[in-house]
Amino acid sequence: MFAEVALSISTFQSFTYKIPSDLIHIARIGSRAKVQLGNRLVYGVITSINKNTTYEGDIKPVSEIIENGPILTKELWELIYWISYYYVTPIGKVFNTVLPISISKNYSPQLNWYAKYIELKNGIVIDDLKKKAPKQYNVYRHIKKASPILLKVSSLKNICSNPISICQSLEKKRLIILVKKGKEYSIDDLSFKPVEKKIRFNPDQKRVINKLNKSIETRKFKSHLLHGVTGSGKTEIFIEIIKKVIAHGKSAIILLPEISLTPQIAGRFKSVFGNKTALWHSQLTKSQRAYTWQKVYNNEYKIVIGARSAIFAPLKNLGLIIVDEEHDSSYKQDSPSPRYHARDVAIMRAKFEESSILLSSATPSLESYYNYQHNKHKYLSLPKRYGKASYPTVKIVNLLEESVETGKINTVISGMLLDKIEERLNKNEQILLIQNRRGYSPSVRCSDCSALIMCSACKTPLTYHKQDNKLKCHICGYIEMQSVDSCKECMSHNLIYTGTGTQKVENIIERTFPRARIARIDHDSVKKGTDMIKILQSFFDGKIDILIGTQMIAKGLDFPDITLVGIINADLGLHLPDFRASERIFQLIYQAAGRSGRGKKNGEVIIQTYDNDNPVIKAAAKLDLKQYYKIMLDDRNILKYPPFSWITKIEFIGPDPKSVLALSNKIRNNLLNQYKGLEILGPATCYKEKIKNNYRFQVILKSLKKYDPNGEKLHLFINDNFIKHKNFSAGANNVQIHVDPISMI
Repeated sequence: MFAEVALSISTFQSFTYKIPSDLIHIARIGSRAKVQLGNRLVYGVITSINKNTTYEGDIKPVSEIIENGPILTKELWELIYWISYYYVTPIGKVFNTVLPISISKNYSPQLNWYAKYIELKNGIVIDDLKKKAPKQYNVYRHIKKASPILLKVSSLKNICSNPISICQSLEKKRLIILVKKGKEYSIDDLSFKPVEKKIRFNPDQKRVINKLNKSIETRKFKSHLLHGVTGSGKTEIFIEIIKKVIAHGKSAIILLPEISLTPQIAGRFKSVFGNKTALWHSQLTKSQRAYTWQKVYNNEYKIVIGARSAIFAPLKNLGLIIVDEEHDSSYKQDSPSPRYHARDVAIMRAKFEESSILLSSATPSLESYYNYQHNKHKYLSLPKRYGKASYPTVKIVNLLEESVETGKINTVISGMLLDKIEERLNKNEQILLIQNRRGYSPSVRCSDCSALIMCSACKTPLTYHKQDNKLKCHICGYIEMQSVDSCKECMSHNLIYTGTGTQKVENIIERTFPRARIARIDHDSVKKGTDMIKILQSFFDGKIDILIGTQMIAKGLDFPDITLVGIINADLGLHLPDFRASERIFQLIYQAAGRSGRGKKNGEVIIQTYDNDNPVIKAAAKLDLKQYYKIMLDDRNILKYPPFSWITKIEFIGPDPKSVLALSNKIRNNLLNQYKGLEILGPATCYKEKIKNNYRFQVILKSLKKYDPNGEKLHLFINDNFIKHKNFSAGANNVQIHVDPISMI
């Protein structure tokens, strides 16, 4: 018997291995196998089993079958094959994304010793122990103090050097019982304290709930777009319809774009569903991931909440998938492959599972909005905020006029915003300040020769971080270890720190409002998920007055005492050479504004900009979604960008720019069988031309929906040119295919 094995490498070819007689009884399609590739042992997945093979070379045996039989459902296998085809990725790589080798149904948690106190009526024994064995007595006393909770023996190391030996002596004397058990993980440390709410649904919410409940009862694939304004109570609707899902004996997945959103929603779900809820995101340790996956696989969890990879949770009998903030770019994985979009993968999984899917956002993506207009999604609307909450008042501050009036160049925080912050502090209300750039100064320039201090590996300016006095590259992670006090070009000491990051905003606020309790959330200030949870919980509990952060905190979070949101610079990213730039800025402003005034107190939003006449800024300031969609869809239609076309970006990467350009030109010139409706743009240098010492060029394939309604022609074109007939040699270079890219940068 022979097995075709797909490996997690960059080839679409599978490899033939002989199945040893002692493994034939457990070898199945879908089983993971350990096989030899060259001089090393690697893991792969069996894609077919055959009695004979046409391969005439040396055939090596399968070394090991990891699990007894396949561990993924038929529906997840269908999803793997779809991802492989749609995102042009070998089966082995997709399988390893869905089921990393560190995860197995055979996982056994690490066992630890625990001590349990036994109540004694005879105090003489304890008195004798105190006199003759003081170390044992001290350990016994700590175990008794912890009772009735089992005390982990290793936690006693601060009392004695060898606690297990002492505990064994205590057990012989029948003073304690030793128990060995595996560690259990809880979402308690990864979520807010459970919050119970008494909810009275308004007519709009009831209407949405009724339609979703009917959809769930059909037990067929149905797709919905829930367009609910910020503060309209979407989370409570999620909870209500998942009650229905659980009552039908089914399970649910809730996808969130940012890890920062999981603690609050997890706390709400735990208050309703108890221990049926699991969290899944990149901040989990390997042990936590393995433990959680096994519990989900064994049907012990019915609800999985997490970031994009949670879409692969091995839930059985799936009844509902929710993609919250479906517009968010964090759902797209750019590296490594498969370069998938979790929202689109979620739609396909719902199709294979014959379940309902709910895409939810206050600012739906143009693709989802367009698909609703073309009857691909059922449209559900929540046009009003929940309860007595009202929309915030929005004001625009022109920073150019502010600079002229005050005589201060490059004003960071306007006089109006400072006044509003002071006003809110005096009322003991909370403030949220958004600056979507971390660090202190995004660039350092020489005032004499105008040279920028650049990252040599990425051809991008280094960002100054005042907190640790370092220059850092936010692309490759390079840190300039030596102090930079002069220009490398002209040796001048006249360096100017330009631009504004979250650290600079924090520094200004601390100096201006020394009594205010201030915290900052960005990738520099929170290294672990628990750090973020502590800050957000403190903010929720009213222990922080002003929270400063990047887009991480601009969406999804619900803090009823925030009455002021300040957007420090609404223009960041607005003029990038990317067709989605305006869409991202509108969504950021609208979502950030939505954090204000969600409780009983009126909210206010201050938008600072150098371009107050920009139509996107004006539409966001008016919270005018209809005008925004009209502007965006008209622009996209003129340029024939998505949603009016299908886009694939072919990226060429390598250490020598001439070689990379030559490769991109060669492939561009050799593309076969072009069809009507296909535009090929490039090659051209990428906006970020050099990253990690590699140069980047790109070719854009644009397939018009007028001629290619479902994108099938484009996929056949890619398959013919890049998979079936490899008419190019990459050499030291790398070719990456980005299907449905969210950015041209």
